[in-house]
Amino acid sequence: MGLHPSNEPGSNVALPDARGPLSYTVAAAQGPVRLRYFAPPEHLRAYFGSLYLFTVTADQYSDATRADVPQLRFMLAGGGNYHFQDGAVMATPQVCLLGPTMGATRFALEGQARVLGISLLPAGWMSLHGGDANILADRLCDMATDRGSAYASLLDRLRKMDDSQAEEMAALCWKELGRLTKPVRKATWALLGAVDAWLMDEGSPRIEALVETTELSPRQLARLTNKYYGAPPKLLARKYRALRCSARIALDGESWQQLCDEGGFYDQSHFIREIKHFIGLTPHQLQTEPSAVAQLTLLRRSLGGDVAVLNRLS
Repeated sequence: MGLHPSNEPGSNVALPDARGPLSYTVAAAQGPVRLRYFAPPEHLRAYFGSLYLFTVTADQYSDATRADVPQLRFMLAGGGNYHFQDGAVMATPQVCLLGPTMGATRFALEGQARVLGISLLPAGWMSLHGGDANILADRLCDMATDRGSAYASLLDRLRKMDDSQAEEMAALCWKELGRLTKPVRKATWALLGAVDAWLMDEGSPRIEALVETTELSPRQLARLTNKYYGAPPKLLARKYRALRCSARIALDGESWQQLCDEGGFYDQSHFIREIKHFIGLTPHQLQTEPSAVAQLTLLRRSLGGDVAVLNRLS
């Protein structure tokens, strides 16, 4: 059961809308779940990944999301809990900032849910939170409480809109988030560009290559990637290697056995463990029975184009 575009109602549906940078979207439905993506406007693409509207029509729903970049999520309706890979369980605040996750994260929703979320790239994290990303790795915080009333006010405005106004909701969010973005030093942009390109390199990225590119020591790199990405280089390399492989298995139909050989894994058992840890499914499950959220999340790659390099998988 791979992920293939279709025009049949209720099936996996990829619906690109190329009327402009703000309205370029990808939408899909799988069972009681619907997910619609919006690419950010050009001036925010280095700060944020996609904006998405996630709806669930079932009274109770649970699934897992893969390891990911930070997410700012507005709970328009419904609520629930996150179950992190280290066993911690945290209730979802109404305006939730989910830190970078370093393993698959389960969620359980109570009641029919509507969630508007935005993926945060490192520069976006710096603008909205400002602290070291590793402090909130596999954790969350209440942005309405921690960062002032602007987030609660935005939530109230979004709740007054329905799904037919999704374009307007996206435009409102980009407008408000644009006001919060902060200038980033040229040296920091250079570092983020080098790390992004390194993480997107095929195969198994070597830390020595990043050291050579940035002319920083391994200790300096660990401090900076913890601050901006939430983890040291070695763990980040493992995470993005697993994300790349999972997309190629589920979307491109590639043989996971061949990817195992190409990706620098020790053996097939190691490959299976890594995919299971970061994605929440085995390679075989990705090929034959991916969950609804696993399938729909992978559609973010379809936004592609001129968005930030890291956004291809975030």
